[in-house]
Amino acid sequence: MCASCSSFDLPAPPNATTDATDEGSSTAGSETEGDLDRATVTHAFGLATLGPFEEIEPCVSWTLDNEQALYVQAVTLANESGFHHSNWFVVPESVYEGPDGYWNCDDRGFEEIASAAAGTVLFAQSTQSWLETQRLGEGAVIKIPARSRIVAGVHLLNLAPRDVQTDLWLTLEIVHPKLVDTVVTPMRLSYLDLEIAAMGETRHDANCEMASYYEASTALPWDLKIHYVLPHFHSLGNYFDLRVIGGERDGESLYRLEGFNAGANGRTYDPPIDMSDAAGLGFTCGYDNFRSETVGWGVGDQEMCVGLLLVESAIMLENTVLAGSFVGTDEDGIKHQQGSCVTIGVPKSGEQGPPTEAEKAAPLYVPPVDPNDADLPPVPQCRDVDVDEPPLVEPTLDALRSQLFAPACSFSACHGTAAAAGLDLMAEDLHTELLGHDVQASTALPLVAPGDPDGSWLVRVLSQCSPTDDAGNLRSHMPLNAPVLLDDGLVNAVRAWIAAGAPGG
Repeated sequence: MCASCSSFDLPAPPNATTDATDEGSSTAGSETEGDLDRATVTHAFGLATLGPFEEIEPCVSWTLDNEQALYVQAVTLANESGFHHSNWFVVPESVYEGPDGYWNCDDRGFEEIASAAAGTVLFAQSTQSWLETQRLGEGAVIKIPARSRIVAGVHLLNLAPRDVQTDLWLTLEIVHPKLVDTVVTPMRLSYLDLEIAAMGETRHDANCEMASYYEASTALPWDLKIHYVLPHFHSLGNYFDLRVIGGERDGESLYRLEGFNAGANGRTYDPPIDMSDAAGLGFTCGYDNFRSETVGWGVGDQEMCVGLLLVESAIMLENTVLAGSFVGTDEDGIKHQQGSCVTIGVPKSGEQGPPTEAEKAAPLYVPPVDPNDADLPPVPQCRDVDVDEPPLVEPTLDALRSQLFAPACSFSACHGTAAAAGLDLMAEDLHTELLGHDVQASTALPLVAPGDPDGSWLVRVLSQCSPTDDAGNLRSHMPLNAPVLLDDGLVNAVRAWIAAGAPGG
């Protein structure tokens, strides 16, 4: 799958920590402490190095060594950039055997649908999100059977002309079996036949009338309930809509996302949405293709259109558009493609049943962890930039564009073509963009004050974990949604450039 996977630096041995709590208290604990109802287990996968402009798609795994089933209400993923997206699964530990950490997916025959059928889907990362929590409502969980391995296919991308290092943390929030009402099941919607026209907007629409298929396949009444929805597209994506098909709520939008922000875009429904009076679901993915060529399905500079749902269902439903056709251009100039779904039902693993009475009566079980890693936090602690660190790159505008703005600020599409807050850090005339930008925060500071780094809003949001505006209101540090700040040397290159008068070129 990726010839360059062999160049991926394997991380240090995995770390884990356990923090068991009683209904949210901060008391540390373990599987032997008695009447605890919740526990948190965090695993660090170690540093990984990407070469200049390197793009790879390895797999990564964590063998839990759990002797009993785990019931997971929330999953948190944190990383230090470079993770374009990742899809996480639970499989028996006998599947994809080999050392944990990063490995070549082809070497062990990793396949997403086969992984879901062997176990279940655990988590999916929003595109280029640095920090994300997928949390289900009370009583709803993802089940990890005994003796399981967590495995993911990950897509990493380095847009900088230098080596970069990144780390990855995964946290499971486990609840006692007695608190479980529902074990959710994954479901996917995919539009594979993407044809995103150049120099304009395109939307791909599909209706998936799956109720009749479900009833014929299971001999059960259609009784789907939606607990969680997560859309997935890349940086050209600017629209996603999930809607009801059939019944009294025909056409009702359940989830709509406009624009692209590299944020955590999953949505939890508590109570879940009851779909029993509908025929199925429709979905739309929209794109704004500013490039001069048509874009199709794929990784890299291509696009995707996927919706992951966590639902109550007797089977896993895979709904795919294999062929679409152009249906016209609307009054806003948006070209529309439309296709019909092919629905396939995949049987759930026999291990995906509800907790047993014995599990409900027993103390909360927490998998074993390395005591040396007991203090590892779910999210790395942010610290302000050390202004005494020397610049990591030459403090010129050209160097800052390639070394900082492109990989860290436009990678998330916030300050690229999407131009969040009106700031396009990939603008052809970047000097004018930076010095002429009107800061939208409530501050008298300009974005860049030539000769005065400490009087520049850009330096404040890049160098402080908790920057404040003139009224003392907390503002987001940058990059948005990042658990930590950028490397001290990178930020100090910005300081040095501004201190030198913020010259152009």
